[in-house]
Amino acid sequence: MTITYAYEVLQVSVEDHVAHVEINRPKKLNAMNPAFWQEMRECFRSLSVDNDVRAVVISARGRLFTSGLDLKEMMLSFDASDIARKAARLLPHIASLQQSFSAIEECRVPVIAAIHSGCIGGGVDLITACDVRYASSDAWFAIKEVDIGLAADVGTLQRLPKVVGNHSLVREWCYTGRRFDAQEALNAGLVSRLFDSREEVIAGALTLAKTLAAKSPVAILGTKHNLNYSRDHTVADGLEHIAVWNSAMLQTKDLMQAAQASFAKKPAKFAKL
Repeated sequence: MTITYAYEVLQVSVEDHVAHVEINRPKKLNAMNPAFWQEMRECFRSLSVDNDVRAVVISARGRLFTSGLDLKEMMLSFDASDIARKAARLLPHIASLQQSFSAIEECRVPVIAAIHSGCIGGGVDLITACDVRYASSDAWFAIKEVDIGLAADVGTLQRLPKVVGNHSLVREWCYTGRRFDAQEALNAGLVSRLFDSREEVIAGALTLAKTLAAKSPVAILGTKHNLNYSRDHTVADGLEHIAVWNSAMLQTKDLMQAAQASFAKKPAKFAKL
């Protein structure tokens, strides 16, 4: 079954088992409007079950990676005077927004963020859900939610401390909302590589994605799943989980094909999932 990707805000292309997702609201600085949140959920859930896709790159068109939440289009109004009833209606709305970025984390193939220029507010929520983060040298970041009177609620406060081990620095960024540059992000471990320009960071991310797409999809699936599981569980739980996982997955034909390709010094060709 061929999956089509037709969206208003996102532009998606698939080539050589690599999907390239581009945020495409450049005139609005890629601000996150209602269509963006819905399309992110739909897109990454579709990518996760698309057997032609083995790796994903997400980037953005225009001057900024993203300016964060579109405050004009995302203003909420609930027809209820009772606080409890307003809260009951707001809760599923917040959960729905959270799912838009959790869909990245839950996507069964690796997702690589290629970040350029400003990555503000919700942009940090987005990239912390990705597997790998590359940035251009002009990239900068700001966790701005505190400056508009709220605590970030779609992933930054939950994922960033696990991405960056320095909790003092994480709390400084989150409490102050201050801008920090690509070099500071690299030093802290938020991103793993820097490139000279937007074009080069996207090219670098696509090169990595093609490398991953050439590997066994069974091995990549198991590696991502178990990295995510082990992050949220004890070492003992993680070891038990991967033992059960591999009791099935070690029976794959990919294991023999990879070994034969290695002996023959030729690239292996693996079947779709």
